Parts: sequence; C-alpha cells; structure tokens
Amino acid sequence: MALQFIETSKLPTPWGVFDIHGFEDAETGKEHIVLTLGDVTDGLPVLARIHSECLTGDALFSMRCDCGSQLQAALQRISEEGRGALFYLRQEGRGIGLINKIRAYKLQDEGADTVEANERLGFGADMRDYSLLKVMCEHLNITQVKLMTNNPRKIAAMESQGVEVVERLPLQTGQNPHNAKYLATKSGKLGHLF
Repeated sequence: MALQFIETSKLPTPWGVFDIHGFEDAETGKEHIVLTLGDVTDGLPVLARIHSECLTGDALFSMRCDCGSQLQAALQRISEEGRGALFYLRQEGRGIGLINKIRAYKLQDEGADTVEANERLGFGADMRDYSLLKVMCEHLNITQVKLMTNNPRKIAAMESQGVEVVERLPLQTGQNPHNAKYLATKSGKLGHLF
C-alpha cells in the first residue's frame, strides 16, 4: 500500500469544525480523507463511519441511493458525540468509477438491480478496497471503533486491518420510493443488515 499522509487542516461544516486529514495513494493517484472531531488518538473506542465517495448522492442529492443521507447522519452523530472519525474513501460506485456508475444507472433504468448492472458491465458486485484504512487508522492511533454501518464487509475490513469493532451502530436513513429496490438488493444480495 502506497498510501501516505499529506496534511491536516480545519474544516468548518454545519455540524461543527472538523479536522480534515488528507492522504494520497501514490499507486493510483487517488486522494482520500478522514474527518475527525475531538481527540481520537487517546486509545478509546471512536465513533466511526467508512464512507465511499458517491458524487451523485453526496453532492448532487440523488435519491437513487441512501449515501448522501448516511453521510449527513454520520456527521451529525459524530457532532452530537463530540468525538469521532469519518473515513471518506474515493471509491465511487463501489469502486467502478463515476462514468461506469452512470452506465450502471442506465441498466438499472432498464430493470437491472445494482449488482446485476455492475456485473453486466464486467465488474464485481463490490470492487472497493479497504486496505488503505490501516494507514489511516495507524496515523490517527485509532485501534477501536464503534462503527456506523449496515455493511458486514466494513466490519470485517476494519478488523482485518487490526482495528477492533467494539460495536456496530445501524445507519438507516434516506429510504424513499426511488431507492427501495436498491436497498432491497443491498440487503438480499450484498448482506447489508437492515
């Protein structure tokens, strides 16, 4: 893994003033961040979320997914707790990229579910790589988390990087008629816990 820490600065948000920690992967050129609030380096379990980039949901307010509402809910919970970390990984479309995600959306418009669409494009159902969490957690001295997730794969990812998940906190938000099939597929085919 060629991920390296670059810099930290303040990031004021509607939920509070976070520290934003920038990391760069020399192999892929991708940049990833961690937003932290409070002291996360004290060895105590940290309220955390692993969030994969979703431009359509996070920034364009798409209702096809629950990503944007999960991002906002996680930042709100961290703010309420006064301490936490949000790992924002640049892995659009479960790792297939933005343009391929748009292609997958087109296949979904024609009746495919999110897994079938990715597979028809020649990709796996979930192509994300969580190994970069190790460098991020080591840099921040995070060894235990209370993980906000519905995805058992993220729990396994943290634990495989040597970070103990002491608690899983469900993060169910943003359900609407436009993403009902998407959420059912996440549960039925990807094993998400709802």
